Amino acid sequence: MKKIKQKTRKGAIRRFKITGTGKVMRRVQNQRHLLRNKSKKAKRNYRIMVQVEGKWAKKVKKMLGIA
Repeated sequence: MKKIKQKTRKGAIRRFKITGTGKVMRRVQNQRHLLRNKSKKAKRNYRIMVQVEGKWAKKVKKMLGIA
């Protein structure tokens, strides 16, 4: 009997990255448009990846086929 493989969710692959230590990282919102009325400091902070924590990290890992 063959074991069914779990497919990875392609949207999740594009949105999340897994670090070497297993942390789930995502991009920050609000960076797409309307940038001229946002401060330079805010725009700089949008570039930094943020860690996903708790049950959401577990769900994301499941979507990526890791956990």
